[in-house]
Parts: sequence; C-alpha cells; structure tokens
Amino acid sequence: METVDTVNLAAAPHLDTGDTAWLLAATALVLLMTPGLALFYGGMVRTKSVLNMLMMSFVSIALVTVVWLAGGYSLAFGDDAFGGLIGGLRHAGMSGIGPDSVHGTVPTLLFATFQLTFAIITAALISGAIADRAKFAAWLVFVPVWALLVYVPVAHWVWGPGGWVLAKLGALDFAGGLPVEITSGASGLALCLVLGPRLGFKKDAMRPHNLPMVMLGAGLLWFGWFGFNAGSALGANGLAAAAFLNTLAAGCTGLLGWLFVEQKRDGHPTTLGAASGAVAGLVAITPSCGSVSLLGALVVGLAAGVVCSYAVSWKFKLNYDDSLDVVGVHLVGGIIGTVLIGLFADATMTGGAEGLLYGGGFGQLGKQLVAVVAVGAYAFTVTYGIAKVLDKVMGLRADEDHEHTGLDLTVHAETAYDHGVLGHGAPVSSSVPTAQKAKAQA
Repeated sequence: METVDTVNLAAAPHLDTGDTAWLLAATALVLLMTPGLALFYGGMVRTKSVLNMLMMSFVSIALVTVVWLAGGYSLAFGDDAFGGLIGGLRHAGMSGIGPDSVHGTVPTLLFATFQLTFAIITAALISGAIADRAKFAAWLVFVPVWALLVYVPVAHWVWGPGGWVLAKLGALDFAGGLPVEITSGASGLALCLVLGPRLGFKKDAMRPHNLPMVMLGAGLLWFGWFGFNAGSALGANGLAAAAFLNTLAAGCTGLLGWLFVEQKRDGHPTTLGAASGAVAGLVAITPSCGSVSLLGALVVGLAAGVVCSYAVSWKFKLNYDDSLDVVGVHLVGGIIGTVLIGLFADATMTGGAEGLLYGGGFGQLGKQLVAVVAVGAYAFTVTYGIAKVLDKVMGLRADEDHEHTGLDLTVHAETAYDHGVLGHGAPVSSSVPTAQKAKAQA
C-alpha cells in the first residue's frame, strides 16, 4: 500500500521548484530564438529589405501572443473536444488558470507561456519564404489567422490531451518536428507559390548582404534551441540532459555535413553554409532529441546537413521562389528528423517504442510517415486557402515599384544603414509621401 501511495503521489500534479526554474529559463531561451531568427533572416536578404525582414519576426511575437492568450492555448491544450482534432474553449482568455494552477510539476501559466514561444517562432519562420515581396499589412492579417487555423490544431494533434497523432496514431515528436518545422515549411511553400517569384529571380544576384549578422543569428538560434529541445522535457531531469546533448551533437554534424557537400560540390566551404548546416541539424533533431540515442542524433544531424544542402537548390529546378530556404531547411529537415525516429527510436529514451534498427519493426516508421504526410498536407492546403483569400481581399504581393525600391523605405520609411537619413542627407519625414521618398532614394 505504501508503494502505491508513493507512485500516486509522484504522478499527481505538484509544483517542483527545480523543474519550474529550468522551464522559466528554457522559456526565455526559446523567446530569444525569434530575435535570433530576425537577425539570421535579416542578414540573408539584400540591404533594401533588412528592416522589413526584422519587423516580420518581431511583430509575430505580438500578434501570436494575443491570439494564444485569447483562445489559442485553450484550443491547443484544452481537453479534447472533437475526436483528437481540437481542444475546447474552457480556458479562453486563460480563464480558470491562476498562479496556483499546476501542469505536471510546473505552473500552468509557465507551461502555457513556454508553448506560446513555440507558436511565435513557427509563424516567424514562414516569413523567410516570402522575403522581399510580401505586403506588411497582409502579413499582419495572415499571422493570427494562420496561428489559429494551422498551428493550433496541429499542436493539439501532437501534444494536446487526446490529440490523434500521439494518442491514437502513436507517432512520436518530442519538441516540434510536426507542429513547428513541417507546418512552417509546408506553409512557406504554399505562400511562395501564391505570391510568385521575386523580381529578377534566377536572373539577378540575390546574395546575403551581411554574413556576420547571419552567423550571429545562427548562434542565437543554436543557443535558444537548448531551451526549445531540452525544455520540452518539462523538468530538470535526465531526459532534458539527453535532449540537450543530442541537440548539440546534431547541430555539429549538420554543420559538418553541409560543409562537406559544399567543399565537394563547389570547392569551398562557406560561412553561410556553416550557419545553414547547423540550423538544418537542429531542425532535424527537434522531433527526435527525446527519442534517439547519441549515435542516432549524430546520424540525424549529418543526414539533414547533407540532404538539406542539396534541397535548397530545388527551387531553381522546380521554379518556386523560397527566398531564404524555409522549404529546403525546415520542411526537408523536419521530415528527415521525424521519419528517422522510425529507424532510430531507442526504448531507453522513449520508454518503450523502438525503431526499425533497434528491433521494433516497421510499425513506428509507418506511424511517423503517416504523421508527416497528414500534417504537411493539412498545413499546405489550409495555408494555400488562407493566402488565396487574403490575396483576393487585400492583395499579398507588394507593389512592383515598392519591391524594386525596397520595402524598408517604401513601407517603414527607414533604411537599415543610414539611421533614417536619405541618401542625399535629407532626414526622413513622415509627412513626405512614400513615392517621393522612393524617388529621392533612387
């Protein structure tokens, strides 16, 4: 009887100060990833669109937060309401959740905030696919609609109580290969197809304007990713430590794999390749960091670095303009990491499920493939529909003259490297019409 009571006490929700302290830190780390992403993307675009790229990430923080608190959290993590498809609205507006509410061993308010940071960066990731040519006003509408119609349902499928991907299908996703990486990549593909290619795509050089900024952004992303993956253990424990080490290992092999391909294919390793390879490895290990051994993590990262280094060039062959390679890195990397769970899942990590190479047969691999196809198809289809409606109602594509001049000046009345002063020394004034500013800059 004493043993049963002890087990029941351990299983019951109760506040643990160590777990809470770690998750507070992890939440801050994940939030930092969005400014890190802004720098990563900002360095990859041309000088005329730097500020617009930064703004698309930063405004996502505000937009998604409002949506999440209003109803997103309740729909994603509330009690299942429709057979594993979506939660209810019991906690809309964070109703019924106070300082004393506990989720597992951490405050429910903290758990909700931690999950919010995932939703934020997922929306921000999509912006890289449509850099240089999307209307900022349309982005302000797209983000909250997309968060509610795409991210929230998929988050419930994968992590919510009764969600069909985990509870019914039995597919594994520790930290977000499905809700974060595959949804952002598939949605980015849908958006760039609706928008069409940038002016000069496949004709003009569109090189990153600031590689040190790219490297800084990648470093901040890598730093924050430890909170993203190890924080998903929701406790200061051995699983968090394993996820932490797996994250480091996969980022390293992803970087090395990408550089190896560059050296063999192009004759020189690049800083952009190093940053992209590290991110590819981190993307792939996100779903699998809590399911594979260290050896599995090394293989997952290496596979992502090699495959994604080739995948980023597919856009030129297939004629879709994924500006900053959201499809090539996040969609492809997310698929690799999610599917490879079916090969490398280790029972010592998962508590039971085993991959094909560990004697588990094809069952887990099949489950992972079903989840990937279902989530990718859903995200692409719904996003395509949202984009078509917005394009018809308000237009998604920036005006051609705005795109040619640059969205920093035409949309935000600023430029990145002259501190708000036009090329001839005249200060930028909000009273000067945008067209006149564009002519002055030209």
